[in-house]
Amino acid sequence: MDRVSLTSDLSFSLLVYGMWRIGDVEDTSPAHVEAKIQACLDQGITTFDQADIYGDYGAEEILGGALRANPALRGQMEIVTKCDIVAPIGRWSHAPVKYYDTSRAHIEASVDQSLKGMGIDHIDLLLIHRPDPLMDHEETGATLDDLVKSGKVRTVGVSNFRPWDWDLLQSSMSNKLVTNQLEISLSEISPFTNGDIAFHQKNGQPMMAWSPLGGGGLMTQDSDLATRMDAIAAEFGVDRAAVAVAFLLRHPAKILPVLGTNNLGRIKTISDAMKVSLSREAWFTLYEAALGKEVP
Repeated sequence: MDRVSLTSDLSFSLLVYGMWRIGDVEDTSPAHVEAKIQACLDQGITTFDQADIYGDYGAEEILGGALRANPALRGQMEIVTKCDIVAPIGRWSHAPVKYYDTSRAHIEASVDQSLKGMGIDHIDLLLIHRPDPLMDHEETGATLDDLVKSGKVRTVGVSNFRPWDWDLLQSSMSNKLVTNQLEISLSEISPFTNGDIAFHQKNGQPMMAWSPLGGGGLMTQDSDLATRMDAIAAEFGVDRAAVAVAFLLRHPAKILPVLGTNNLGRIKTISDAMKVSLSREAWFTLYEAALGKEVP
């Protein structure tokens, strides 16, 4: 498994296992979660993506159960988590409305809760989950810097930020933001042309791609795009998911797809995407189908 450097002393596996659905199954026992983690590690997938809000604010504790049962796992993993979304569910069920909170008090409390829930002493990468219209960039930036200084967080980044949101927050920080997690897939191709990918590619900042399978829709649709994906999948002896992920890996901007299947058998084949080598023509065949028309 190839790796991508975020800093001089931190690298991620090119493929990332997303845990947003880890609580959406009947069996959330430590042993079953450990089996999923081990299936990833066996393929060289060492980076695991969480968020405080996942699983109605319960997914981090589910991961924590596995890490407490087998403490040796932690040393083989890079753990990503996110904060700032407050939704009226779980421990925030009393909230009168869904909102974002990038205040110092909220970020620090969220980090402490994440550390406690997962039973770990540091987070490898903390992301601000959504741009906050009320963000005081100086307060938020200083808070992120202080968390790195404290050792609770190794590195920081953002999710779903546009270039101007990134620049605003970065302007008040001494630490570098290391990544932006964006929705990028054959179902959401706008980042290829709206400036998001170009911005980070220019600055040498790897991106993480959430929902690279279009929320599963790419796997079930019956369309021209599906026909073209299936033809490439047959050529390389893989499934459609591997082709969808390979489409992102083909781009030179260093896009790290975050994949979140709960099916153990499918987890074991996540790395099949590495078997697919898309020519420029094959990539544009998929891109054209995603556009629904010939490129201009």
